[in-house]
Amino acid sequence: MKQINSYIDLWFGKQDDLLEEVLCSIKENGMPSISVSPSSGKLLTMLVSISGAKNVLEIGALGGFSGICLARGFGQEGRLTSLELEEKYAKLAQSHLSKAGFGDQVSYMTGEALHSLEQLMKDQKRFDLLFIDADKVNYEHYLNYCIRLAEPGALIVTDNVLAGGSVADTGVKPKRYTEIMKKFNETVANHPQLESVLLPIGDGMTISKVKE
Repeated sequence: MKQINSYIDLWFGKQDDLLEEVLCSIKENGMPSISVSPSSGKLLTMLVSISGAKNVLEIGALGGFSGICLARGFGQEGRLTSLELEEKYAKLAQSHLSKAGFGDQVSYMTGEALHSLEQLMKDQKRFDLLFIDADKVNYEHYLNYCIRLAEPGALIVTDNVLAGGSVADTGVKPKRYTEIMKKFNETVANHPQLESVLLPIGDGMTISKVKE
C-alpha cells in the first residue's frame, strides 16, 4: 500500500511551495504529521471543482493543508466552514488559508466538533460537500450529522478509512482505530441514504453521495 501511494504521489500529487510550507509549519509547531497525502489533497480539490460545491464543511482543520486543497476547488466563489478542537491549530490554519488567498472565505469553529455540528443544525446551515478527518471514535456520529447538514446530492468525503491497510490485511499491524473503521466502512457501504465507493488513495478515502 505504501509503495502504491508513493507512486501515485510521485506522478499525480506534486505539491507547490505553499503546501510544502504548511507541512513544515505543522511540524515546527509540534503538531502531528497527519495531513492528507498530496494526492488525497489533489482529489479533494478536484471533487469540490467537479461537483461545483460552494458551501464546504471540514471536520478537522489541523494546520490548514486540507482546507487549502478544498478552497482551491471553489476558487473565489465558495465558503469553507472548518471545525477544529484546538484553538491554536485553528489559528495556524487560518493564517495558512489567508496566505493562500482564502482568508475571507473561511470561518473556524473551535471546541468539540459534535457541539459545533449541533450549532450548525440549529442555525439551519447546509453544505454541498463535507469532509470528515478528525477523531475516529466519533466518525459515525460525524457521518450522521453530515447527512443531516447535507444538501440533496451533496458529497461526503471521509479520510483514513483503510487504517493503514489494517482493515483488510491481517498481516498489517492494527491501529488503535482499526475495528472502529471496519464498523464505519460497513455502515457507510450499507447506508440507505448514501451511494458510496472507497478509494485506496492515501490512507483510504470514502466518497459518498447523499441520495436525493
